[in-house]
Amino acid sequence: MPLVYILGLRSEDRAALQLVVDRGENWRCRERARTLLLLDDGISTQDAANALGLNRRTIQTTRSGWFREGLASLQDLPRIGAPKKITVDQLTKIVEAATDRPLSAKQLLEVHVEAGGTPVALGTLTKALKAAGLVWKRTRHSLKKTV
Repeated sequence: MPLVYILGLRSEDRAALQLVVDRGENWRCRERARTLLLLDDGISTQDAANALGLNRRTIQTTRSGWFREGLASLQDLPRIGAPKKITVDQLTKIVEAATDRPLSAKQLLEVHVEAGGTPVALGTLTKALKAAGLVWKRTRHSLKKTV
């Protein structure tokens, strides 16, 4: 018979976890909250893993995180990766330059570098501008007459 570790959640914690399951924005947080609720219902680690389609180790990690940090354990830890190439201040200056006058992406990159910004790839600049809400469209000359 598999071991069952009942968490013994208080009613406030259980309500908070149920709220995360029902309305949580991050799917990982919802999954962790669902895991904790199943464990508190008296389901074994292996049965909870089978029910959620997870590995037994994932269930154990979620449980031990709950004992260490409580509700804070539902959030993801910061992930490693390269820092942003364009800072927020630099991006606001680029967006201002793009809204002041119509410039191509290459021209905006030149303006950025001339202003003391770090040289970046053209794709990096266009991705940052798209994330800032700017839309790039190629303008074409039309010979059709408009009525």
